[in-house]
Amino acid sequence: MAELSHIDDEGRAAMVNVSAKPAQWREAVASGHIELQQETISLIQQSQITKGDVLATARLAGIMAAKKTADLIPLCHPLALTHVAVDFEWLDEPPALHIRGTARTQGPTGVEMEALTAVSIAALTIYDMCKAVDKQMRITEVQLLSKTKQ
Repeated sequence: MAELSHIDDEGRAAMVNVSAKPAQWREAVASGHIELQQETISLIQQSQITKGDVLATARLAGIMAAKKTADLIPLCHPLALTHVAVDFEWLDEPPALHIRGTARTQGPTGVEMEALTAVSIAALTIYDMCKAVDKQMRITEVQLLSKTKQ
């Protein structure tokens, strides 16, 4: 098993020292699903959720969350993000919304936690906005799809 990078010599949690690492262009892509009742999907698509525009709000929440990842996850480095995108695609079976988050930066460490945070918070925002009409929603399959550096 590989040595844990977030543990110091005395076994305590520690932030990884990336001071000597070169800045590189980095990108991470994550995804997840939120399963919804077909009636809820119709309400979202017809802009009839009383809390407002669900997808626009979830997109902004995901972008804002990516920018705050280091404030939420204790050992994440604060990053100067150069791009964050949150996109959606409706799925038929089961009825669900596919959420895709992309984060980019130029720096000494990766942006996978930012992409995952964007997807997670977008899904939670959808859940919050629709919970009054759909008690059966499920957030599933949040995962990292890719991470690259150049």
